[in-house]
Amino acid sequence: MNPLVSIIMGSTSDMGVMKQAAEFLNEMEIPFEINALSAHRVPQQVMEFAGNAASRGVKVIIAGAGGAAHLPGVIAAITPLPVIGVPVNSSNSIDGWDSVLSILQMPAGIPVATVALDGAKNAAILALQILATGDPAKMEQMVKFKRDLAKKIVKANEELDAITYNFKVPRTK
Repeated sequence: MNPLVSIIMGSTSDMGVMKQAAEFLNEMEIPFEINALSAHRVPQQVMEFAGNAASRGVKVIIAGAGGAAHLPGVIAAITPLPVIGVPVNSSNSIDGWDSVLSILQMPAGIPVATVALDGAKNAAILALQILATGDPAKMEQMVKFKRDLAKKIVKANEELDAITYNFKVPRTK
């Protein structure tokens, strides 16, 4: 089985955040791989990885990075594949803003789809949405996932309706 999604991160210290993506992809039965690749420590390996990912069957790359967060942009500069950047609030980060802006502010021609700070699960959901555009079975998975999200809100409102207060007015439906 070849990976359809590649999860990469600047170091294993980012795994606490990036595991959210792995868990979602695993739940959805999407083949993926996980690698630690540093744009600063092993730039040659990063170039090799990015240059070969498409030929290995990878369709989407999720790249997490903290601090200066160059990894997603460097990957995007080399690969023709869509890259989803996950800014990580790391120990050397300025409340995560440096990571967010480093990934978000890419020059024209080198796009990186950027999710929220520490938003690896959303990156995996976006990866599934990208894969689903060309795969009816994956599209049905995505539709079911969205339907299940809606059911959670319906259930939440039912639970809120059961809470009583003297001056609580019934919810408008």
